[in-house]
Amino acid sequence: MIPIRTTIPSKNYPVVNNTIIGINVVVYLVQISLVPDLNRFVYIYGLVPARYSIHQITSYFTTGQQIFSLFSFMFLHGGFWHLLGNMWSLYIFGDNVEDRLGPFLYFVFYLLCGITSGLSHLIINLNSNMPTIGASGAIAGVMGAYLILHPNAKILTLIPIIFIPWFVEIPAFFFLGLWFVLQFISATGSHGSISGIAWWAHIGGFIFGIIFLKIMLLLPETGVSDQMRKVTAKRKTHRLQVIRPVGPGKDPHLYGMITITSFEALTGTRKLVNIPWGFQKRLVRVTVPAGVQEGSKLRLKGLGKITPDGQRGDLYLKVTIA
Repeated sequence: MIPIRTTIPSKNYPVVNNTIIGINVVVYLVQISLVPDLNRFVYIYGLVPARYSIHQITSYFTTGQQIFSLFSFMFLHGGFWHLLGNMWSLYIFGDNVEDRLGPFLYFVFYLLCGITSGLSHLIINLNSNMPTIGASGAIAGVMGAYLILHPNAKILTLIPIIFIPWFVEIPAFFFLGLWFVLQFISATGSHGSISGIAWWAHIGGFIFGIIFLKIMLLLPETGVSDQMRKVTAKRKTHRLQVIRPVGPGKDPHLYGMITITSFEALTGTRKLVNIPWGFQKRLVRVTVPAGVQEGSKLRLKGLGKITPDGQRGDLYLKVTIA
């Protein structure tokens, strides 16, 4: 299953999330430029459990190097596809978590998830001399937080069946719950140090992500967070929106909701609206006039239900200002 996007739009630009993605890409470019010394580079900056448990190995590293590896390992990757998969998941789930926590707390949250995911792997594989690298443990924490924040959100998922792509919307609690169960099964059925995949880092990151989120939600918001939200607030919603209209009883009309920002309400905007109804999906251009108010209704003529006499009702979209 490949997640494509979620149905929960973020209200703010995910500046920290995008910065983390950028740092990972830059570090990867540095990695591939060091091909002759890559193994040494990964051993120094990756997370190697034996470096903390075996005295003969520990003595080769300074205290600063040991502490730094607890951070640096989460920014290294084993290849392009490893990087792409991790960054894609972070891109999909991270913006909503940053939206809720604010940029500063989200940055702290991400680092804590990464560190605790690494410690989870270290404790389970205490004497392993194999370096562990990758952001997947920290991203697992982000996914755990997303599960708590938006359990009923839908995740548009690509399920490839041979050569036929099948797109389906899966509830977040099912998608992320299944992901966690698969990680646990893989962890208990294999040894991370042999398989090369740090399953326990994924599990630890996911669990601690939920714990850290709950703790951070209890913290009082500061004026700094409010100011940063004002700076990073999105001026526009997604150009493409999916609207699921309802048509009560024999009413020939359909009713749905379109979401815009206060800036778009003031200036006007145009959206592409995907309207699934029955077995059909229609893509319609919608013009939202300038000065529209919360609760206003936009009438899309002829996009309602077909009446017995062959006529079509209309589609009414209620404007919601996020």
